[in-house]
Amino acid sequence: MTIAPDDAQQGASHIYRAMRDFVQSMDDTLPGKFEITKEGIVHDMMSPSGRHELTAVRIRKRLEKVMPEELVAHTGEPDVEDEPEGIMRRPDIMVIAEADMDVEGAFDPRTLIAAIEVVSKSNPENDWGTKMRDYPLIGIPVYAVFDPRIGTGAVLTDIHSTPEGPRYATRKDFVYGEDVTIGDWTISTDNLPRYVENGTQAPEPRT
Repeated sequence: MTIAPDDAQQGASHIYRAMRDFVQSMDDTLPGKFEITKEGIVHDMMSPSGRHELTAVRIRKRLEKVMPEELVAHTGEPDVEDEPEGIMRRPDIMVIAEADMDVEGAFDPRTLIAAIEVVSKSNPENDWGTKMRDYPLIGIPVYAVFDPRIGTGAVLTDIHSTPEGPRYATRKDFVYGEDVTIGDWTISTDNLPRYVENGTQAPEPRT
């Protein structure tokens, strides 16, 4: 049987909506966070740790001190969603204008100024791998990653076309303790918490 492009697109959209309905039904019944990528559903089974959430809070506060009043560094719901691409994500921090939050349902990812992720202890590949691919695909211009496991991070910018699809062209790595620029704003990374392993805090990264 031959499937026409329109039929294939409708079939993909139907599958995506079924996954979205499943994710939304599971959000309040199972621990962790569900997201939808090009490969399907991703489930980070562990709830965020205190140090993960403290990192997000400190980044948010530092950004909101230097950003214009009409912008916010939002944490929490709703998701960002691009149904044609079959992607639904929930960044730890979303830099967005207050006016663009006044919507029903999910945020349009193309209204985000930046997405910021604090790397999960249980699923770091999600932050360093699939989100690095998905975020340029859905038009988020800046993606910043903070990794409390090793005290480093990176800011990715400049979406460009590649044979595999849109990708970030520029990556600037940083070490905790350095200033980092996200979009038009520079903040300190001093005193961001690190994850504890085997009862002791992980060693400081080499500079």
